[in-house]
Amino acid sequence: MGGTTTGGTTTVRAGRRTVELHRPGKVLFPGDGRNKEYTKEDLVAYYRTVAPFMLPHLRGRPLMLERHPDGLDGPRFMQKNLQDHDPDWISRIEVPKEGGTVCHPVCDDTATLVYLADQACVTLHRWLSRVDGIDRPDRMVFDLDPAGDDFDSVRRAARWLGELLDRIELPSALMTTGSRGLHVVVALNGHHDFDEAREFARDVAGTLTAEHPDALTTAARKKDRGNRLYVDVQRNAYAQTAVVPFTVRARPGAPVATPISWGQLDDPELGPRRWTIDDAVDQARTDPWSGLLRRGRALGPARRRLDALPG
Repeated sequence: MGGTTTGGTTTVRAGRRTVELHRPGKVLFPGDGRNKEYTKEDLVAYYRTVAPFMLPHLRGRPLMLERHPDGLDGPRFMQKNLQDHDPDWISRIEVPKEGGTVCHPVCDDTATLVYLADQACVTLHRWLSRVDGIDRPDRMVFDLDPAGDDFDSVRRAARWLGELLDRIELPSALMTTGSRGLHVVVALNGHHDFDEAREFARDVAGTLTAEHPDALTTAARKKDRGNRLYVDVQRNAYAQTAVVPFTVRARPGAPVATPISWGQLDDPELGPRRWTIDDAVDQARTDPWSGLLRRGRALGPARRRLDALPG
């Protein structure tokens, strides 16, 4: 990584800052017969390299951190608040909660991304709004969650959802989750509050499941889903989060949540864990979303088109 090693620490240059790494050789992802072993140093190196592609999806957004200090085999911590020992140069936002406030980290630069990786933050989860409009999301996320590991059902549902969003003239983008399914992401103009956005997403999901009732469901309880794929819109609510594009997932082999083009949906090699920290940067360099999310849309015209659909 081009750093300087002293005993159990390494210093790494990240932009204008030097960040100290602790126990860089600590194994976070144990290897086995099918998956490679990855250390904290490997995680840091990946995030440092992918930063130019990942930071546009991070800047200005409150984060929730998924930390694994002892690796995947140890306990997991979901952390919202910055800690007292965290550097004061990390951006932050204090948001109200019942009985107090939460001071969320905001990752605006490579140094912060490297520092969080040193804290064994494997996965970053972001708000769908930004600090300059915390109550008004500029992203909408549909999570396509299969009943098992049936990725063909995910592929089919993504096509149906993409076609429906095209009918109501909402451009959308696809991302593997690094887990089991796909996310379909829509850029909003930030003029609607979370209640409006979630209601709209719920109505889109309801229209889609009504068109394909035997294959799709919006039932939140697993026992009510059967073998149908769950179209999850619960992330479209205030203070809820979704995994960040290009973040690593806490699963064997260090898979990455990776943006893809709609054309790649037909790739027979595609799966939810198709890319890992070894090759996700190669996919990032292809610019798979190619400006799809740069101009957010208003929901009013799309709402009128959705309401006008037959059935």
